[in-house]
Amino acid sequence: MSDKPSVLFVCVHNAGRSQMAAGYLSHLAGDAIEVRSAGSAPADTINPSVVEAMREEGIDLTDQKPKILTTDAVQASDVVITMGCGDVCPVFPGKRYLDWQLDDPAGQGVDAVRPIRDEIRTRIEKLITELIPANG
Repeated sequence: MSDKPSVLFVCVHNAGRSQMAAGYLSHLAGDAIEVRSAGSAPADTINPSVVEAMREEGIDLTDQKPKILTTDAVQASDVVITMGCGDVCPVFPGKRYLDWQLDDPAGQGVDAVRPIRDEIRTRIEKLITELIPANG
């Protein structure tokens, strides 16, 4: 078992919001936080507008694939952040749950995805300060 915090991002398709959040957290926190993402009904591929918007930030999501949400992933995570997942997300005692209300980038062009991306970055930066205290 690792003593570093672990975060699971969950949305329905695991093709947009949760992928952007996982990408930012991995990029900004490095190896300090274990990052997972999943969807209750994963899509076949990540939204191309999301990939493009994140590429603008220097984060490459082209090697990521939507993944199905599993009970194991929830149990292995300290913090579970849902994004429009609804009641399908399993809830376990002792986990910290956050629900981030964010617009769904599905079917949107990159211009519509950018403000969602920027809001996710702001929330990720705040999350990092909560999970990794300054100066260890």
